[in-house]
Amino acid sequence: MNSSHTLTRQQQKEMEEAQRETAKQAKLDYEAAKRRAEKPTDKNMPEGVEDLIVGDGVQQYKQLREVERKLDAVMMRKKLELQDSLHNNSKKYRKLRIWISNTVENQPWQGNSMDENAFDFNMGVEATFRVKIEGRLVEEEEADDASEKGSDDEENAVPENETTMDQDGEAQPEDSKQPAPGPPHTKLSHFFKSITVDFDRSKNFQPDGTTQVEWKKPQPAPGVPTPPAADFDCLEFERKSDENINCTINFYRDETPERYHLSKELADVLDTTESDRASIVMGIWEYIKAMGLQREEEKRLIQCDDRLQAVFQRPTMFFPHIPTLIHPHLSPLPPLTLPYTIRVDPEYHASPSPTVYTITLPTTPTPVQLTPPITSLKQLALYDEHLGLLIQALSAAQRKHSFLEGYAKDPVTFVRRWMGSQKRDLEVVLGESGRNEGEMGLGGEWRRGGGDGVWGTEQVREGVGLLVQKAGRDGRAY
Repeated sequence: MNSSHTLTRQQQKEMEEAQRETAKQAKLDYEAAKRRAEKPTDKNMPEGVEDLIVGDGVQQYKQLREVERKLDAVMMRKKLELQDSLHNNSKKYRKLRIWISNTVENQPWQGNSMDENAFDFNMGVEATFRVKIEGRLVEEEEADDASEKGSDDEENAVPENETTMDQDGEAQPEDSKQPAPGPPHTKLSHFFKSITVDFDRSKNFQPDGTTQVEWKKPQPAPGVPTPPAADFDCLEFERKSDENINCTINFYRDETPERYHLSKELADVLDTTESDRASIVMGIWEYIKAMGLQREEEKRLIQCDDRLQAVFQRPTMFFPHIPTLIHPHLSPLPPLTLPYTIRVDPEYHASPSPTVYTITLPTTPTPVQLTPPITSLKQLALYDEHLGLLIQALSAAQRKHSFLEGYAKDPVTFVRRWMGSQKRDLEVVLGESGRNEGEMGLGGEWRRGGGDGVWGTEQVREGVGLLVQKAGRDGRAY
């Protein structure tokens, strides 16, 4: 009882600590987002500044901005090409050998003292079968066989000096070093996210009423080791039946990055039926470059030919939109299906042999981490922030110059207009502005009466008449 209370208090303490860490991280994220929001992001030169600055500094700055935009596009394209090259070079295929077998228990022909054609209503057991699905990589299987053979040869070999005796008379081996551990063993469950067995038989004829057996790989939380339910080489299950059953075993592949089955239109462009998202985008980019479908004035704009129009259903598109546009053309990969017949007859079990299949699966490439130069990135971020501040100060200086220039040309008119603008702004703030004031500048017209003003127009009389009619229907009076 005390241990349970202690465990509960410990769990509460851990939960409170986790909540404090979460709140602290959320506060840091909020402050970082606030700082980013306060930083100026506009780095474009204000319009009209070139008329106020002596020299060609503005033109040179705009040329540098254009070069920067092109350089960013080239760097992104080269990064995608490098990732695709690394991915293609590291992609390998491995052969997985699968053995499928089954054993039986309590079948009618297994009874020794009971006539097969007689009825025994007192029998309390039912006939069952157990199916076993095993998988192993071919190269690992061959390596294990070689190591076993080598160990057998070492055991049978007799060295010249079999042992050396120490002072106590105990035999000491000449080489006490332990063998180096080999690479981690790849289990059957590592290749698949789901395995199903579909029985070719109606559930009405099944003693237990099931027509499918399913296993799904559990998804552990980040940092948690793989649970035993997702780390095995052999999958077994037991069901009730005393007749042979045909079944289909479906293996749903678990790949990183995930590959998809392509639609017919997209497969015609890429000349493949299965691929992952990054390879699809890269393949479309290679097709666009090969066919010369980029616009000269805007490289991001793609002029679709007949094949691309069949995929994207539009004459032109922007290249950054391709990852979103290809989504309707992707579907999950179909499972790998293996047929098998569950045998319960005595002829088969007199000398049983498993059914063996060999399937080819792509291995998951090891991601190559391109370490970015952190110092350079920080320095570039500081340059961008300083540049945004300079552009912001330049915009403020331009507005100040325009204000002083207008005042210098005609001080009286400028002051009157400025006072009128300030008056309208004050009326808006105090809520005293009339209708349609601001952009149209009709506040004075609405204040003046008479037949020659706004109130004498046909539109105003029609609006007043509609308002009076509506008030009469509602039972109100003005």
